[in-house]
Amino acid sequence: MTAIAIEAPRPKSRFLLDRPELVGPLFIAPAILYIFVLVALPFFLALYYSISAFTIFDPNYQFVGLNNFIDVIDSNIFRRTLINTFIFTIGAQIIGLLLGKFAAMLLMQEFPGRGIARALVVLPWAVPVSLATLAWLWMFDSLYSVINWTFVALGLMDPAHRWQWLGQQDLAMIAVTVVHAWRLFPFGVVIFIAGFTSVPKDILDAATVDGAGFWRRNYQIILPIIAPIIVIALIFGTVFTFTDLSVVYLLTKGGPINGTHVLGSLAFQVGILSGDVAHGAAICLFLFPFLLVAVVFLLRVLRRREI
Repeated sequence: MTAIAIEAPRPKSRFLLDRPELVGPLFIAPAILYIFVLVALPFFLALYYSISAFTIFDPNYQFVGLNNFIDVIDSNIFRRTLINTFIFTIGAQIIGLLLGKFAAMLLMQEFPGRGIARALVVLPWAVPVSLATLAWLWMFDSLYSVINWTFVALGLMDPAHRWQWLGQQDLAMIAVTVVHAWRLFPFGVVIFIAGFTSVPKDILDAATVDGAGFWRRNYQIILPIIAPIIVIALIFGTVFTFTDLSVVYLLTKGGPINGTHVLGSLAFQVGILSGDVAHGAAICLFLFPFLLVAVVFLLRVLRRREI
């Protein structure tokens, strides 16, 4: 007499977890909830407040249409802030990514202590921005600036007329851009190292055999291959920089004479510190169209590179 094995019925929950149409939405639900709570909801609240006369002193809602946007556009401070935002974003991207590329090329070489050097490169990311800004404040100090001391020692600056890094509008704008580029520097290094390691070694060896020198291999072979990676880095760096206010607020608080404000810091000053929530929300919303155009353009460039 043969025994017949009877398979125990599997739990109903196991059948449910085997269904992709249920598991997929279940896994993506936290990301959708995160986007809705921290992105979509604040965006619609900003739209709601931007067409009102809402302030912390008069919380009664009063519809004013586009008057807040007209007031903002008519402001000389806002126009200067808009220019500063583009200078801050583009300048930080160029400096951070260029320095990151050269540093990545050096860190790809074999030398003693390369592991320690790669770890030290990540420090600008690891150090809290508030702590790092204190060090930069000391470096840009009008009396004790190590930067001015170096320029004086090299004979590039008159000791009697030292630069006021945070006291002159143009120099202060350079200062905040350099500090933010310093924060982006590790990101550029990591991106370029990842890109360089993805280039097939056979292609480089073949180019070397064909007589291609260092510059030709770099700009005609390596850069076209890693161009999609660079575009992705530009997308993230642009969004991160365009919406950032921490460096400007901690280093200059938008001064001197509102000369270093970016859109984020100006919106924070007007909407939070001054209590004019309606105009602050209107300033914030100017971030959206510029970011949308920049991201769409970079994504189109990325799509063409992939094709």
